[in-house]
Amino acid sequence: MKRPKNYIIPPHVHNPVVREVQLTQEVLFIKSGKVRVDFYDDDKNYLKSTILEAGDVILLAHGGHGFEMLEESEIIEVKQGPYAGEMDKVRFEPVDKNKVVIK
Repeated sequence: MKRPKNYIIPPHVHNPVVREVQLTQEVLFIKSGKVRVDFYDDDKNYLKSTILEAGDVILLAHGGHGFEMLEESEIIEVKQGPYAGEMDKVRFEPVDKNKVVIK
C-alpha cells in the first residue's frame, strides 16, 4: 500500500470466514540477491526462465515453478487467503490520539 501522510486505516479485527482454496497462489518479493525462476506448465513441461533481482515482485498464479539462487538471496513469500472483502473484518474506533503511548 502507498498512502498519503495522515491517511488512516481504521483498527479492525478479522472475522472467522470459511475459505476453500482450490489452487495455491503466491507472491514473492526479492529483498536482496539474484534469483532465477524457471516456469513450467501444468503438465511439468519447462517453458522459460527469468532473473529476479532485489526489488522485484512476482505473482505465481498457476503452472509450475522452480528457483535457483544466483547470489545469496532474501525472499519474502506470501500465499493467498483468499481474502473475503468486507466479510473478513470488523472496523472499530481508534484510540484517542492523546492516549497513544510510543515505546
